[in-house]
Amino acid sequence: MAAAAALGGLGLLRARLRLAAAAAATSAALGRTGHRAPPLRGGVAAALPSAGRSYGSQAKEEEELRVRYLDDEHKGIVVLGLNRSHAKNALSKNLVKMMSKAVDALKSDKKVRTVVFRSEVPGIFCAGADLKERAKMHSSEVSSFVSRARATINELANLPVPTIAAIDGTALGGGLELALACDIRVAASSAKMGLVETKLAIIPGAGGTQRLPRTIGVSLAKELIFSARIVDGEEAKSIGLISHVVEQNEAGDAAYRRALALAREFLPQGPVAMRVAKLAINQGMEVDLVTGLAIEEACYAQTIPTKDRIEGLLAFKEKRPPRYKGE
Repeated sequence: MAAAAALGGLGLLRARLRLAAAAAATSAALGRTGHRAPPLRGGVAAALPSAGRSYGSQAKEEEELRVRYLDDEHKGIVVLGLNRSHAKNALSKNLVKMMSKAVDALKSDKKVRTVVFRSEVPGIFCAGADLKERAKMHSSEVSSFVSRARATINELANLPVPTIAAIDGTALGGGLELALACDIRVAASSAKMGLVETKLAIIPGAGGTQRLPRTIGVSLAKELIFSARIVDGEEAKSIGLISHVVEQNEAGDAAYRRALALAREFLPQGPVAMRVAKLAINQGMEVDLVTGLAIEEACYAQTIPTKDRIEGLLAFKEKRPPRYKGE
């Protein structure tokens, strides 16, 4: 009962924290005018199971989005794989729709512990919006599509579990905005990344103007957006755009393998604690320190009545690995 109340209270807590964050941000506005990642350990590179659950696509001969629920040592990890090889994984109306459907299913699945976003197409992560499709749209359709894409990427950012973007190839425009919505980004040194919309006389429209400065700082974000500059994995790591950079391998999936290794590090931790920690960090970063500490206190209180907390303390006392159940 107490565990259920703790989990159910997260929704109410989220709403209260958003209100507190908004109030603090408004008040503040009125008052003023890298290291290289280590090599992958053995075992993680084992063959992955075939797709357990996937959402259908209208593509002729391929699923545009592959959703894989991994098993065995990777149980709890879900992999979302972009698979529009004929269009360099460009974001189409259909792909955005499938992404929204997949993310909606994930956010309510308590068995999901970490989500990895990757590409199934060698050499490309996501080329951004599907400009060929957009060229056929009426102006009103374009606005609607951008709003839908922005909302879907926001849904990804708001997933309650850790998310990792594995960038093994080019991530431009909306593709980089997709990666920026993830908690952690891992990229191959050969990968290319950039918000290049100003070349088309538009601006990033799916969160790029907001998430990039929050990630690398305002001045540098302006420089990259104003110049439409493209950076490789090494430079991306040096400016803080990604957390880890790895040398690409022959299979072209070095970043994905590193992302899996990171995800496995998250699996042993308390599921409820992981969700509440992400909520505390995300909400706290949008407010002043005093308000952030109050948010942390409220979030910490959500972990006290859980069975996982009792199990964690008991496992520590008995000097054994904890057996968490997400309760």
